[in-house]
Amino acid sequence: MTHDTSFSQSVAAFVADWNSARPTMTVHTSGSTGKPKAIEVEKARMAASARMTCEFLGLQPGQSALLCLPVEYIAGKMVIVRALTCGLRLLPVEPSNRPLSGLDKSPDFAAFVPSQVYETLRFPEEARCLEGIGQTLIGGGAIAPDLQERLRDLPNPVWSTYGMTETLSHVALRRLNGPGASDWYTPLPGVEVGQDASGCLTVYAPRVNPARLTTHDLAELRPDGQFRILGRKDNTIISGGVKIQLEDVETALRPSLTRPFIATSVPDGKYGEILVLLIEGCPMAEDLLNALCAKCLPVYHRPKHYFFLDRLPVTVSGKPARKEARSIARAMAGR
Repeated sequence: MTHDTSFSQSVAAFVADWNSARPTMTVHTSGSTGKPKAIEVEKARMAASARMTCEFLGLQPGQSALLCLPVEYIAGKMVIVRALTCGLRLLPVEPSNRPLSGLDKSPDFAAFVPSQVYETLRFPEEARCLEGIGQTLIGGGAIAPDLQERLRDLPNPVWSTYGMTETLSHVALRRLNGPGASDWYTPLPGVEVGQDASGCLTVYAPRVNPARLTTHDLAELRPDGQFRILGRKDNTIISGGVKIQLEDVETALRPSLTRPFIATSVPDGKYGEILVLLIEGCPMAEDLLNALCAKCLPVYHRPKHYFFLDRLPVTVSGKPARKEARSIARAMAGR
């Protein structure tokens, strides 16, 4: 187990702040669609969120909770709050793509971002440690179909999370493995979901936020309250009258285009805006990429241009930095 000094200090500073008399704490949004925003939240609501998760997962006092996410953002903060509120034994490990590399025993509970799980599965000893975790949460970004497939046969529950900073971590979970595996999220007890006129998900979780929140996530709802996410409203482009959801393009291409990439758009005089791809690494032959896209995408959903970068823009929590990606694409296209 590693203990980076700055990480250990940030954990200690959070615990000290939590134990102070101040009734609120400052949290920051992820910044996936713009600059991170600071929000003041009540500690009592953070504790309520922690109890919701621990009760749903059946976590018991004395069980171990792995902290391998940055403390600057809500996911990392809430791992600590769950430990402090529900009597879990905190195991801090410096955030990295291989957080299990120094462990000799699987924790009872852990929360990861998808890239950490992806890398962990590449190393047999670390993959065995992952298999032994009692309850695993994965959040902070899309889980690729091939990764979902690799998780499907893990023996213990693995969950994809849905939530945001304003809901103090997740308010819904869906199983990624076992008989209960599903594409549909189940809200935690006491959480209600709905839709606004544009089809975006609304969330009412009074234990963690007194307001009914309207998200930018386009969703499909079932009568029993389960839902699935179709994409972001602000990740929809209209090119020549055709509506294109960027996440749909990425999902279709991901099994064939193995390099990291982001679908985005640039303005166009003829079509209004056109779909382009930002691809990490050295340039690839355009004919090859065109042929690949032709196999995976309908004709009007295929990228018009490809731009290559040494490193794709991502947020601290590992999500695609969509706004920055759009700006980079426009600069590279000269628009």
